[in-house]
Amino acid sequence: MVLSQMDAGKALTAAAAKGNPAEVQRILEDCRVHPDTVNEFGRTALQVMMMGNSQVASLLLEKGADPNVQDKQGIAAVHDAARTGFLDTVQVLVEYGASVNLPDHNGALPIHIAIREAHLDVVKFLAPRSDLKHANISGQTAIDVARASCVPHMIDLLFAHIHS
Repeated sequence: MVLSQMDAGKALTAAAAKGNPAEVQRILEDCRVHPDTVNEFGRTALQVMMMGNSQVASLLLEKGADPNVQDKQGIAAVHDAARTGFLDTVQVLVEYGASVNLPDHNGALPIHIAIREAHLDVVKFLAPRSDLKHANISGQTAIDVARASCVPHMIDLLFAHIHS
């Protein structure tokens, strides 16, 4: 089956957004679509995938998807996975080379976002891998974001990684 690039990107991103690994695999293999093919909105399958489906993430990354593709706001898949709190997806992205120190256009790293959203397990995973001294465009480091979030144990967790 031969699809135009736009149709291929549309089909692949739709399957990824639905969290359908079998359909993602079929499109990648049968239609020979590159995993970074964009849809009509200029977004890749990794950018629109169902974040809770680490199987789709693994499949796209195994087939060569770029884990550090950013959208117009500088948001990469690891930012979205941190925001939604899907630790398994964050881990898969990092395993395949996603940078946890890639800022979005607000200067936020994935750890800033995970702290703000109170995803303690994601913060625990990201803390030893993140530049905890990096400040967003408001001048806030991860510790500053944690102080503002008022989530119990968040500040202690970050201080343990800063001083280790």
